[in-house]
Amino acid sequence: MFDESSYDRLKKMPLFIKAQEIMEISLKISENVSKHDIEKLDEAEGDMLEGYAQYIRENATIIPAKISGAEAVEIYDLKMENAAIIRKAARELSTYCTGLAMCGYKNTDYLQLLRDEIEEFRVLFAEWVKTFDQWNYIIDRWGLFNPPGIDYDSHDPDDDIPFDSPFDSDEL
Repeated sequence: MFDESSYDRLKKMPLFIKAQEIMEISLKISENVSKHDIEKLDEAEGDMLEGYAQYIRENATIIPAKISGAEAVEIYDLKMENAAIIRKAARELSTYCTGLAMCGYKNTDYLQLLRDEIEEFRVLFAEWVKTFDQWNYIIDRWGLFNPPGIDYDSHDPDDDIPFDSPFDSDEL
């Protein structure tokens, strides 16, 4: 779990700082999609504009939360699962910026600022993922995040460890 020193360390991580900056910009963009902008469009376009704003908000808040989650665990497949969600959220932010622009969002400078921040985040992210210890793992039986040479149906050596129950089977 996270203790205060772990949280202090997290808050100082360049990746986490950049994620918070992305979240702040995203929330401002989302807030700038006003009801007035939506009312000027036909119903379908207004719904799309409002939807893009909502998705930007949601994805932007996922990123720092999943960084925190990945930092709270040591096991490779759990770190990678969080990393995959982070990557998906960041990529979708860029996609939704394009959607906002296509729907007529006027503050395109903010969209470019967000894209630039995501690009800076991408580099920090790639360096961060390199720090994951791929040999601190449990076998991912779904087959997504196993180290090289370990397959989803590989034998787990931990299965060979005998388990002696403190209860005699006759007592159950």
